[in-house]
Amino acid sequence: MEGTVPDTILDSLVIGAGPSGLQLGYFLEKAGRDYLILEEGEAPGTFFRTFPRHRTLISINKKHTGTDDPERNLRADWNSLLSDDPELLFTRYSDRYFPPADDMLRYLADYASASGLRISYGTRVVSVTREGPDGPFAVTDQGGTVRRARRLVVATGFGGPNVPDIPGIETAEVYGTASVDPADYLDRRVLILGKANSAFETADNLIETAAVIHVAGPNTLNLAWRTHFVGHLRAINNNFLDTYQLKLQNAVLDGDVRRVEQRPDGTYLVTVSFVRADEVTKDIPYDKVIVCTGFRMDTSIFGEGCRPETTIRDRFPALTPAFESVNVPGMYFAGTLMQSRDFKHGTTGFIHGFRYSVRALHRILESRHHANPWPARALPADADALTAAVIERVNRTSALWQQFEVLGDVIDFPGDGARYLEELPVDLKEPLAGGDRGHFTVTLEYGPDHAKRDPFDVSQGRISQRDAERAHEGHYLHPVVRFHGPDGPPAVHHVTENLENDWTSREVHVEPLRAFIAKHLPTASA
Repeated sequence: MEGTVPDTILDSLVIGAGPSGLQLGYFLEKAGRDYLILEEGEAPGTFFRTFPRHRTLISINKKHTGTDDPERNLRADWNSLLSDDPELLFTRYSDRYFPPADDMLRYLADYASASGLRISYGTRVVSVTREGPDGPFAVTDQGGTVRRARRLVVATGFGGPNVPDIPGIETAEVYGTASVDPADYLDRRVLILGKANSAFETADNLIETAAVIHVAGPNTLNLAWRTHFVGHLRAINNNFLDTYQLKLQNAVLDGDVRRVEQRPDGTYLVTVSFVRADEVTKDIPYDKVIVCTGFRMDTSIFGEGCRPETTIRDRFPALTPAFESVNVPGMYFAGTLMQSRDFKHGTTGFIHGFRYSVRALHRILESRHHANPWPARALPADADALTAAVIERVNRTSALWQQFEVLGDVIDFPGDGARYLEELPVDLKEPLAGGDRGHFTVTLEYGPDHAKRDPFDVSQGRISQRDAERAHEGHYLHPVVRFHGPDGPPAVHHVTENLENDWTSREVHVEPLRAFIAKHLPTASA
């Protein structure tokens, strides 16, 4: 093998110094582990040098929350990485609610420097192989240098655009390279493929100059304020919808693009099959076609024997509950690539979600490979103590707030007492103890079919926020506590939703929860 092959084998090698690579590096550095982060760029956060194309983040930066509780403040701070240093908060870098992308670059560089992270910049990984089925990973860079590690964490984010398989699509422009100068589209007819934020960000930018803008895709347009998935269309990008519904020559086309034909003069003729019109097809002329259909993981660096299986139309790695490749033991994923576990449901595709999943990943690595069990605090195994612990957590936690139904707290019973473990992936069973005595889980969740309801339609009935017996009918975010016994489905208790997410009413919140816990509390072990 060409290049330098060191004799030393690292504990962990991380590919990518974006937000997730830095976040994991912070925890590895704090734990004193032997690790290295490889980064293709000359500074952290290479993705943000290009994206979003119009240079405004849609991740919220709310500085003024009315509280000085740092944990609660993270509920409204979608950009900060986790650390013990109060200076390393993104809210110190921008006053803007939707900040400039360049502020993120400054923040990530300072975070890496202040945390003393071990990063090799200008290092592009060209291949990943493995020395036997259980041997160390060998990672080769562009200069032929090989680095070896017992565990590999892929934190590269997406490697390229997700381009649909449409005849002639290769002649169109893509989101990552299309011009962002509105003057280049003056009086032009523009087709934008895609129905998520990159498509509408692009469309909004062209409203003042383009003659006609069509945004096309076969699926229903989902609005984030309705579905609660922040990857769906956000209000900051939906001005275009006004121009459609108020008949200003723009439109959202609900249909499949079947063919893109570039004509000799450089214009296009695009065949669209309309979903709402029983697949009626129409050939529509355009001057420009821009593909804004998302991104996918680049698997080209992985060699035979360590190529991870993929899922969701081959866009993401297929992962276990521990964020480990389902077919390559020892290969883990961090950051937006974790989202195959909660695709289009949770917030793992974004900093304010995956910062907590990365912390969970680090705890998994510590417990599996360094004999450090999942952090837990001991509690008396009585209903009053456990109820107080749950109420305290749900009123402060940012992790369960951001990663609703994705991360949860657990109370188990390994002996005569109880343990409270925080922020486990909901289907991760490794840290649990107590055997068939059962355990409680605590999550924050929206109500059933919440994405199908219009939150602004007053005709759709709401339950009283003081009606504990109907708490399970609530649509808004609220705590859900389950007892998982040895047999049958779990017993479930919903804590009544509250307008200001204050679950402290003794009558409405505390006493019904205490009764549920007391009913299912395991008896002392023999």
